[in-house]
Amino acid sequence: MATPDRFPLPQVAESTRKPEWLKVRLPHGEGYERVKSIVRRTKLATVCEEARCPNIAECWGGGTATVMLMGEVCTRACRFCHVKVGAPPPLDPMEPIHLAQAVKEMDLEYIVVTSVNRDDRPDGGASHFASAIRELRQHSPKTIVEVLIPDFKGKEQDLDTVAQARPHVVAHNVETVERLTPTVRDRRATYRQSLRVLEYLKNRPERLYTKSSVMVGLGETDAELEQTFRDLRSAGVDVLTLGQYLQPSQYHLRVERFVSPPQFEAYKQLAESFGFLYVASGPLVRSSYRAAEFFMKGLMERERLGLASNT
Repeated sequence: MATPDRFPLPQVAESTRKPEWLKVRLPHGEGYERVKSIVRRTKLATVCEEARCPNIAECWGGGTATVMLMGEVCTRACRFCHVKVGAPPPLDPMEPIHLAQAVKEMDLEYIVVTSVNRDDRPDGGASHFASAIRELRQHSPKTIVEVLIPDFKGKEQDLDTVAQARPHVVAHNVETVERLTPTVRDRRATYRQSLRVLEYLKNRPERLYTKSSVMVGLGETDAELEQTFRDLRSAGVDVLTLGQYLQPSQYHLRVERFVSPPQFEAYKQLAESFGFLYVASGPLVRSSYRAAEFFMKGLMERERLGLASNT
């Protein structure tokens, strides 16, 4: 499928100096402060803080948050990620219930649960994910539960374990285009394996909504992005988020370009032409993003009323 003529892509920006549109205000607000207080008291590990997310005030103030299970040490060494790499500690069997209790107290409308990779575990931590999903759905039945999962080495039985716990949305990120994957991600995280994971989950009987995310600014071309959109839609992905890669430290991959807001809008229109249910695209968009989560909440409400279907 060629790039539609009605979606001409602007010229690639060459500057790698951080532009004005990436500057954000310090988080504040009553809702933000309330969630922050609960997070501190319960010692909940949130990606919002760990990754210094620029949207933290918008999300926390609007009833959404992203939390991280299974510790803060990852068994994989992706070159874009700031999470520590090494030998992780044992899992806390009480973590799922503590998470559910904290989320209930925060009265969140939408919770995203993610984790480090735990290749040291026989099931990659899939059963821990499943326990967290079940506890969340029991304690906060009105809260939409999205899980952002590792690839579990592509093992179908581990993907089954997560899917059978029935999260409302299951996400797995390809992160970048196929050519750059060996440079950007750990060697065990391949582009084709991620596509297989997404397709397998979409085809399961639970009829889950699926989601993925792509970073731009790593050296990808427009043609490669178009192919990635096509690949994700072919795998049945419902929701796509596109955001700017930002270098977390001098030891990580450098930014090759800063993509302008008009370019992000052009990418959004191009991606939408492939038939995604929703595309969030912008410099500050992240894998867990308030606008996409608001869309999913509305979609599920319509589905509850019999006005939408998961296709």
